[in-house]
This record gives sequence, C-alpha cells and structure tokens, in this order.
Amino acid sequence: MNLSLHPVTAADHPAVLALNLEAEALMSPLDAAGLARLDGHSVYHRIVRDGDEVVAFLLALREGADYDSPNYRWFCERYPAFLYVDRIAVAASHRARKLGSLLYDDLFAFARERGFGAIACEFYIEPFNQASSRFHARYGFAEVGTQWVAGGTKRVSLQIAEVAAAAG
Repeated sequence: MNLSLHPVTAADHPAVLALNLEAEALMSPLDAAGLARLDGHSVYHRIVRDGDEVVAFLLALREGADYDSPNYRWFCERYPAFLYVDRIAVAASHRARKLGSLLYDDLFAFARERGFGAIACEFYIEPFNQASSRFHARYGFAEVGTQWVAGGTKRVSLQIAEVAAAAG
C-alpha cells in the first residue's frame, strides 16, 4: 500500500460520492449538490489515497454551520463549540487496514492544533453498528444522548470525545 492523506479537491468529489454510496447503509445518502454544500461548510475534509485511488474520506464541520442534519442540530442545541464528524467511509477493498484510525488520528491532531475541546459524532445503535461502537470507544467517545432518525427506522448514539483525552 502506498497511502497518503490529502485535503479534498473538487476533482475528488466523484470518488467521495462513490465511497459514500458504498457505505450508505451506515450513513445518510449524498448527491453531488449535497457534497458540494457540505464541502463548503466543512472545516476538515480529507481523503486517503492508495496510489492514485481514493480509498477513504472523513468530513467534519464545526458548530454554527448552515446544515440541517438532525444529529448535527442535536449537538448545536447542546454544545457551544465542537468539531462534528458528519461522515467517514473506507472502501470495502481497504477495510481492516487502519484507515479509519489514520483519519481519526489526523482529525484529533487537527482539533488540538485549532483549539477544539470536543469532537462529536454518532453511529447506529438500532440496527447496532458494533464495529463503529468499538472503534469510537478506543478514541474516548461516550454516549451523551440517543435519537431516532430515518423516519423512526434507525436510532443513533450521539457521542462526544474530549480532544485532550483521546488516545487513538
């Protein structure tokens, strides 16, 4: 593997959309217009390349963005400052190769450098995403609430991790 981490450019958007589609069962759908809007609001949006191929991405927003996600809004109503992981995806061909950790380690370093005290995220608990639950626990995330989404068909665990406490 020849892995490298890069900021997303518009030329990467088709690959990001393909990764999002591949992982759509675990996160919300995204089209080109939605990605362009999210990219414009993001403070952290990076990809992992294996050679020339985009094999993972992570997109995060800070508080105060013009974004109507019910999970993002939940955090905005309760926390004055945070970095919110809106979505992360790793290509099926590259899972179990620590790319999620590569992105999260970089995200936590980014948050520390810019003075963010907390990172927020969510993952499904109905249906239960055990892999995501274990992964986030390793970074010090703890549940601060739950809510039903997708028309009451899925429930998320809303999580916060203190940036200084994150071990990775």
